[in-house]
Amino acid sequence: MHLSQQAITAARQCVSQMYGDPYLSPQPRQYTTKSKGAQEAHEAIRPAGETFRTPQQTGLGGRELALYDLIWKRTVASQMADARLTMTTVQIQVEDAIFRASGKRIDFAGYFRAYVEGSDDPEAALDEQETLLPHLQVGDRIDCRDLITQGHQTQPPARYSEAALVKVLESEGIGRPSTYASIIGTICDRGYVQLQNNALTPTFTAFAVTTLLEEHFPHLVDPSFTSQMEQTLDDISTGSVDWLPYLQQFYLGQNGLSHLVKQQDDRIDTEQARTITLEGLEEVKIKIGKFGPYLQVSQGEETVTASIPQDLTPADLAPETIEHLLKQKLEGPDQVGIHPETGESIYLLNGQYGPYVQLGEATDSKTKPKRASLPKGITPDQVTLELSLKLLSLPRLLGIHPETGKSIKANVGRFGPFIVHEKGLDTKDDFRSLKGDDDPYTITLDRALELLSQPKVGRGNSVKVIRSLGTHPADDQAIDLCDGKYGPYIRWGKINVSLPKEQSSETLTLEAAIALLTEKSPAKSKKASTSAAANRKSPKSSTSNPRKSPKTNSKLSA
Repeated sequence: MHLSQQAITAARQCVSQMYGDPYLSPQPRQYTTKSKGAQEAHEAIRPAGETFRTPQQTGLGGRELALYDLIWKRTVASQMADARLTMTTVQIQVEDAIFRASGKRIDFAGYFRAYVEGSDDPEAALDEQETLLPHLQVGDRIDCRDLITQGHQTQPPARYSEAALVKVLESEGIGRPSTYASIIGTICDRGYVQLQNNALTPTFTAFAVTTLLEEHFPHLVDPSFTSQMEQTLDDISTGSVDWLPYLQQFYLGQNGLSHLVKQQDDRIDTEQARTITLEGLEEVKIKIGKFGPYLQVSQGEETVTASIPQDLTPADLAPETIEHLLKQKLEGPDQVGIHPETGESIYLLNGQYGPYVQLGEATDSKTKPKRASLPKGITPDQVTLELSLKLLSLPRLLGIHPETGKSIKANVGRFGPFIVHEKGLDTKDDFRSLKGDDDPYTITLDRALELLSQPKVGRGNSVKVIRSLGTHPADDQAIDLCDGKYGPYIRWGKINVSLPKEQSSETLTLEAAIALLTEKSPAKSKKASTSAAANRKSPKSSTSNPRKSPKTNSKLSA
């Protein structure tokens, strides 16, 4: 919220020069926060200096340019005049029904000239901000050409997203901007919520823990308690409240935490604490066990239990889902069909990590049948014998590597489809992720060899080799000019060096690249030069001194 006087002066100067004085706010703008917990001790992120460079003047590119452009627009727009809009609402009466149409006209763009939220091009976005209506007057008659009936259904309140939860925490005075990420990280890491389509969906563990705390420690989980405690901690930090008496009262007082825990220790029933009751499913007991949530239902004198898949939340637990889980437990898994080659049955099961298909049955506790999880977007009722055979075909043996004589396989793992060159026990296997049109079920050996010949790219990075500059004279390793997510850089082995802003990637030479690498890692360059020189001398040294041990010679050659 806070901008320094230097930043305000620079922003107003920028507005006056680029857009003219009419777009400048009459008075310098200073904003205040509505959050009770914000301390506003630091200035807002803004372009540096006494004068602001435009994004085009910075020489930046890629994500750095996009970030600077956003910061520049927001800072400059904060000192611009308000936009003036004309809002029009027209009511049209057709017999007994009344229809409404709304229009919006921009009379003066104001800060829209620099910044329109959600758009990179304010000029183009201005047209989209307007909804123009024809000129109308009271009493005008309109020809009704057609009436279309459209149904409308109300939606339940949306679940909290991370941003929506932070907004509520701010309004309640809980936490600080620096702690919001850790708060959300804690509830995710402890399994209280699952992030589904950007929504924080409560889990069975969250239901059990919340019920326990609300029943036995209600005042500790009341939002006002947390807000009040943070206010007290702020007072302690300013010296207006003594910290020791406060902590003694909180922990050892008559209604302190220590006394409360001892008092509730005998009252809390552990069996009841890990049992969840959901509305409409009262006849089914849902419990939290060592290996996750599970169902418990009485069938006559017997008690039947069935695990609940890990990705299934209380919101997804419908009576049909419960019936399917119990049926699978009582009657055994559903049989999809028979494998045409092995003659074994293929079953559809539901486990802790979701539905999967299984080939055959387990003969003992040590050997597990072949299994394959269902791909995302595939539900159990869509599983056919053809799909099951396809899923169980992985890992696929594509062939033998012509150089190593080792096998190359295609498979699907935790992070998606991949190929692996299995090199044996002494050497690490070589993996490549599949992207684009590559399919683990159809990829060929030639395509796999092509992918394996390309430089390995770490997961989550986007690296593209622009051109090869040559080899380093120290060790004859390739020096490449690459384009990464932060712009162009030089790569030599495991060393990466970003290009200076004044250095163009088009005019970069091998000599300039070597100079940058030496500046980045002089020790590595010196070591590589020494090693290369030793390699060139090693045959001569070995001949001139035959008494040296083979171990010394082999180490020198390496």
